[in-house]
Amino acid sequence: MTSKILALFAALILVWGSTGLAMAPAAEKEVPVIGQSFASKEMRPGDVWKVYLKASDPGGKMRYIFATVFQPGVGFFPPSIIRIQGENRKELSGYIYLNTAPATSSQLFNHTMTLTVNIQGEGGVFSQPAVFNLYFHPRPKGEAPAEGAFKEQDLGPIMTTLKGL
Repeated sequence: MTSKILALFAALILVWGSTGLAMAPAAEKEVPVIGQSFASKEMRPGDVWKVYLKASDPGGKMRYIFATVFQPGVGFFPPSIIRIQGENRKELSGYIYLNTAPATSSQLFNHTMTLTVNIQGEGGVFSQPAVFNLYFHPRPKGEAPAEGAFKEQDLGPIMTTLKGL
């Protein structure tokens, strides 16, 4: 009888212990953070648009930059996925770029497009998005990031071809 009580008691402890473990909060995953960003707000169609990013992940697990373009009259383009090189997986500073030359660039004058950038870390976690609007103008105002704010490092192209409207 004593062995049955001990077996029952041991079974209850095992069940209670495993349930307690299952109910324990999951370890939070580290999420990449885009700490600083910059992009010109105006440019001529056909120019190359540089989008500067400074991002970090304490665990060094940033994997990809996802860049999605929305062009009014066309819609969303499939995301462009840029692989982050090993030396930049903990901290990165540089630019991604988009060649804005469509079939007929003059058709883009006075139109605005939107770029949304996220960084994906290990396990599929994403940073908060950085959103940029670009207005196509025949005489854009010259804009550049603050001196020394970002490295002049090419992180990769945004593989999207804009459409003439």
